[in-house]
Amino acid sequence: MDSPTGHPLAALIGGPRGAIESMLPPVVFVVIYLSTNSNLTAAVATSLAIGLVLAALRLWRGERPVRVTGALLVVVLAAMVAFYTGSAAAYFWPLVLANIASALAFALSILIKWPLLGVIVGPITGTGMRWRKDPDLLRAYSRASWIWVLLNVVRAAIQIPLIQGEDLWALAAVRPLFYLMVIGVVLWSWVIIKKALPADHPGIRFPQIPPDK
Repeated sequence: MDSPTGHPLAALIGGPRGAIESMLPPVVFVVIYLSTNSNLTAAVATSLAIGLVLAALRLWRGERPVRVTGALLVVVLAAMVAFYTGSAAAYFWPLVLANIASALAFALSILIKWPLLGVIVGPITGTGMRWRKDPDLLRAYSRASWIWVLLNVVRAAIQIPLIQGEDLWALAAVRPLFYLMVIGVVLWSWVIIKKALPADHPGIRFPQIPPDK
């Protein structure tokens, strides 16, 4: 079976660059807001500028436009909500909604037998969607996808009381924690997949498709 070293699931972590890019807009928003005597306009403008620069860099690196647009959309919505409500803490509501939407998407994908973890990892392994015809891989990806549902629910649950309490420093400080949680979930997903696959299964790069499939 595949070794976890260099395993495709590691791509979900994003590396140091991915961590910085995911944390930068909200952290900078909080820093600018609190360091400029609550200048919401400056914080919103800076956050938007960083979001646009990061989006341009991602496109330049050849990342998928859908992924780039999704990341930028969250930043834009966060900035708009903060600006129009006049509340800096409200900046984080779209991030919470994104977590809830992700949790629902993962849960629904499992129920319709298109677990998102497999949809994401399949193309990375070069197997496309052939894993769906392998009952063992379908079951393994389904079980591991529930961990991603849990991750997003937990992240939303952590942020909601902080937003309600307008604890901006805490909202910024949890960003590194969330990245560490993603690393833990990736490792946990790999363990679940390994346990779900039979001992004689060759691994996620080699879907075993029954003759009738």
